Amino acid sequence: MSDHLPYLPKPSWLKVKLPRAEEYQKVKKTMQHELHTICESGMCPNLAECWSMKTATFMILGNICTRNCSFCAVKHGKPNAINPYEPAILSAAVGELGLRHLVITSVTRDDLPDHGAGHWAECIRRIHRDHPNVTIEVLVPDFHARKDLIELITREKPDIYGHNLETVSRLTPIIRSIARFEVSLDNLRMAKSLGMTTKSGIMIGLGESIDEIKETLSDLRHVGCDIVTIGQYLQPTRHHYPVQRYYTPEEFEILHDFALNLGFKHVESGPLVRSSYHSKPIT
Repeated sequence: MSDHLPYLPKPSWLKVKLPRAEEYQKVKKTMQHELHTICESGMCPNLAECWSMKTATFMILGNICTRNCSFCAVKHGKPNAINPYEPAILSAAVGELGLRHLVITSVTRDDLPDHGAGHWAECIRRIHRDHPNVTIEVLVPDFHARKDLIELITREKPDIYGHNLETVSRLTPIIRSIARFEVSLDNLRMAKSLGMTTKSGIMIGLGESIDEIKETLSDLRHVGCDIVTIGQYLQPTRHHYPVQRYYTPEEFEILHDFALNLGFKHVESGPLVRSSYHSKPIT
């Protein structure tokens, strides 16, 4: 992205909460044990709030993605080899932090024959073995909608299976590197058919219309998606895709109600909402 793209100043309602220092530092210290979080790599605006509440989204399979999406702050390039000790390190961190609900995501690993699905399964299996009372939410790449790879994940029975659409169909080729809108929908459709509680998230403010947002939400419900998050896109740096519009809190409320009326079991909608924000199993 060019350094000379238009840059919209943030509106007054985009205020980030300050952390509770003690719990924030405890999580930060734990993250130094050869672990990565999307909180840091993705420059999440809720990092301070979530870390102070002893919650974080762990990012497995390294911190270098094989894709280069124009909205994303995660580094891209040639990834390092998989750390075979990562499942054990992750499990130790869960115990150290005393987590009750764990969220795991990863970079996309198109360089691997199984796109990292086998490693995903091992991480989930290890957490279930060591911490049987901890609920697990996964936020997976698209796996090119390969059913055999999706089955590797669902066989380990995570409590929530998540995959983000990120944006509307029209903008997907511009915003998401390699990914295709229908492939992502197929991923969620397959996971639902395999008995999963499914979840997805979209960012708004990338140039989509309200009608396109509503159509996207309808597409998610059509494939049986149970949970959806709707948040404001925030440009990580001036090198990334520019924000086209900031939606008001009132508009997020309207979208929240629209999504609930479509039949989603749970909806999080707000300017600072991200896919793992206030994450927990639905009852």
